[in-house]
Amino acid sequence: MPSERAPAGGAGAAVEIVEVGPRDGLQNERTVVPTAAKIAYIRALVDAGVRRIEATSFVHPRRVPQMADAEAVMAGVPRRDGVSYIGLVVNARGLERALAAGMDEVNVVVVATETFCQRNQGMSVAEAVRSFAAISERAHAAGPRVTATIGASFGCPFEGEVPVEKVAELVRQCAEAGADEIALADTIGVGVPADVERLVHAVREVTDLPLRFHFHNTRNTGYANALTAAALGASALDSSAGGIGGCPFAPAATGNIATEDLAYALRRSGIRSGVDLRRVVSAAELIGEHLHITLPALLGRAGDFPGTRP
Repeated sequence: MPSERAPAGGAGAAVEIVEVGPRDGLQNERTVVPTAAKIAYIRALVDAGVRRIEATSFVHPRRVPQMADAEAVMAGVPRRDGVSYIGLVVNARGLERALAAGMDEVNVVVVATETFCQRNQGMSVAEAVRSFAAISERAHAAGPRVTATIGASFGCPFEGEVPVEKVAELVRQCAEAGADEIALADTIGVGVPADVERLVHAVREVTDLPLRFHFHNTRNTGYANALTAAALGASALDSSAGGIGGCPFAPAATGNIATEDLAYALRRSGIRSGVDLRRVVSAAELIGEHLHITLPALLGRAGDFPGTRP
């Protein structure tokens, strides 16, 4: 379970960074990355001090071709004490694959709106909740921890605003169905700090499970949202080395917040993340070379402060 921590900025304050670059970062990229490069990327992230990594997803390769080599990736990742690998699963078949691959955790998405849920998972919201319950029960019997991610918690590209009461109700249902952790996802990057505050208060009315947040920087609010979530007691924050990625089923859902930029902001705010900034920058540059892109992250360009260019 995520460790308890002092309030943000206080003595001993800490928040866990969940690295999602190998999954959410790569899944929307057009250039297919070789398996060996993915493994090298994950190894570099582990060397940088990241201890929870969403390494892949167990979905049909026709839906997300970039993740077609999930089993091969997991066969090659470094297995070290304290490092936990997360796999995204969407159905019973995906869970069985994840268990066979030796995942330490599984992440299951329940999208908050009917239109997006149908497009993303081919089922209604109620069906997604029932599917989550079945996956959670099977996963717990086999060992892995289970995260329920409420997708489009902050807004939907098809239906617009999402009431906080609706998100809180889905959180309640997933908590009762066996979630070990709740993740609130701003899948299309529309939220602002006031939205984070409203959601945290609403969700805390229905569960005391650890809260994790997944922010995109589509409208340049992702880092402000992450710092707000940390100040409100978030146990974990998702980010992607280099700031790559997005959701292939959500129009204009551009990059995740960047791990190196997030870790810098946390450190300057007095919050420990356990991440080595220089090594994260190196890991991001490694995958950026394979993708042939200019990384959205800024720390690698501007350099640390105080200090020299990483």
